[in-house]
Amino acid sequence: MILPLESLALIELIESRGSFAAAATAMNKAPSAITYQLRQLEESLDVLIYDRSGHKAKLTPAGRALLEEGRKLLESSEALTKRVKAVASGWEAELRIVLDSIMPFEELMPWIEEFDRLGCPTRLRFSTEVLSGTWEALYSGRADLLIGSRLDQNQFAMATGLNIQNIGHSTFLFAVAPHHPLAKVEGVLCKDDIGQHRAVAVGDTSRNFKPMTFGLQTGQAVLTVPNLKAKVDAQLAGLGCGWLPWNLIADHVAQGRLILKQTEDPERQGTLCCAWHKGNSGKALEWWIAQLGRLKLNFSPPPQLLGGA
Repeated sequence: MILPLESLALIELIESRGSFAAAATAMNKAPSAITYQLRQLEESLDVLIYDRSGHKAKLTPAGRALLEEGRKLLESSEALTKRVKAVASGWEAELRIVLDSIMPFEELMPWIEEFDRLGCPTRLRFSTEVLSGTWEALYSGRADLLIGSRLDQNQFAMATGLNIQNIGHSTFLFAVAPHHPLAKVEGVLCKDDIGQHRAVAVGDTSRNFKPMTFGLQTGQAVLTVPNLKAKVDAQLAGLGCGWLPWNLIADHVAQGRLILKQTEDPERQGTLCCAWHKGNSGKALEWWIAQLGRLKLNFSPPPQLLGGA
């Protein structure tokens, strides 16, 4: 049988007011009406909810369990009602945000706290993809909002109806661990120098788009890892070399755990952006777009460091 929420609310009211009579007064009903409603519930469940053998009716163990679980159902029902009303007023039930691995989740935590203060019902769901996989998640409908790198192959954006908004820029620098062989090579590294050592690369998570790779030499050995954090960890361990985003390695460089090396190629500049489907609307999406529109991320080192890298 389906438990009526009214009956669960009645038991909650009796316990909070302390007696059948007090609950009846609060509901502006006769005590007999309260007793009759409880009798019907007990008959339908075929259990005794209240022990009436004493001076004052008390919940049986089954009744106590019904009260405790019933409170959860009542809270869920109230929350659902609020969510449905809020969604009807323009708030999404869920906002799915996909992050490129260049964007650390902790960067967004202050925004999540600010979003929570709005008191809206929209649930946030974050996921992380790499390179083309991020754009594929948005394009395929698995995400509503993208925050990450603007890639060269994003010319498809105009044809597929995406809005793209730049929010900052990033710089990738060539780095190795102090104990890596390239750390001891003096001067500017040429492609042949680099090609003799294994590179660490992040695997593109795209399922259908053409996978992308950056900074690999022809015939170079490659260690493929799942995300940029893993790439940083692998290079810290001396397992390979490669280009890393400044925002993820600044502390490691400052503490000498990674060494920046100049190469024949200049440092690699990238654009950070957010993107969403044209025509998509919703108060949560609009809020995040507005916040991102005021953001000017700078994932680049100071100019003097670039000159000496």
